[in-house]
Amino acid sequence: MDYSRFCEIMNVCIFEHGKRDLLEKIAESPERFLGLFRPSKPETKILQNLLQSHEIRFGRALEQFIENLVEDMGFSNLPKIIHVGEEKLSLDQFFTDGSTCFFIEQKIRDDHDSSKKRGQIDNFRKKLAYLSVHYSPLTGIMYFVDPSLAKNRVYYESELKQLEESYGVPLHLFYGKDIFAFLGKPEYWDMMIDWLKRWKEDIPMIPEIDFDSNPEKSFWEIKDLPVSRWQKILQKDELWEQGIIKVLFRRGATLTRLAEYFLARQESEYQEVGKLLQERVERYYRSV
Repeated sequence: MDYSRFCEIMNVCIFEHGKRDLLEKIAESPERFLGLFRPSKPETKILQNLLQSHEIRFGRALEQFIENLVEDMGFSNLPKIIHVGEEKLSLDQFFTDGSTCFFIEQKIRDDHDSSKKRGQIDNFRKKLAYLSVHYSPLTGIMYFVDPSLAKNRVYYESELKQLEESYGVPLHLFYGKDIFAFLGKPEYWDMMIDWLKRWKEDIPMIPEIDFDSNPEKSFWEIKDLPVSRWQKILQKDELWEQGIIKVLFRRGATLTRLAEYFLARQESEYQEVGKLLQERVERYYRSV
């Protein structure tokens, strides 16, 4: 593992497919972006949504990064999808040293309210119940990456102690550097902190929300959005009238490229979407 690989993981997990995901949200829940009764303009609402998405993706990026670090430490990763009855669950980390299996429920920070903290324990219990039957010896860990927040430490310690007694499995609660010390590589924490600082210096202060800043790149990222999503976006007049679409496509260049692509396809649904998109561009971008 080196710094370039770390940056690749962070950038792909957080920023790749961001445009497509944003359009998915707009198509499925336009009311989240529309309306007079908001103390913000369309640009602000879109930017807020995008930043929230980046926060969620940041947690996933750190999961993938630590999964890579685990292998770097000499452990072997195990399949992270388990089936509990008809329910499919995903483990944040699951690996072995050749003898003991370790599973980790990983979150960025311990700042949950009362309902969410109970949900965390219920989720942990459900996975522990399955793994304790199928893997032995087993060690379970609840891990919060950010050591500056430990709002529910006492609660988690108490709950994990009860689960440890019930299932006969060693359980641990770790924050920050603790997990790396437990795995015998405390220096990896300092390395991760250093890389995060360097990486944050290179990312933009505010994400770019104008897809027309690079129309060709945007086209290739969003052209395969399901046609049903395009239909919803095109049929929702308010998205166009209230300026949501024009925030994302300032000049209409990407939309023009998309209309040409849809019209060149043989399927009737794409032909219909292409014609409607062409009409929208002519109406809302005729003076651009």
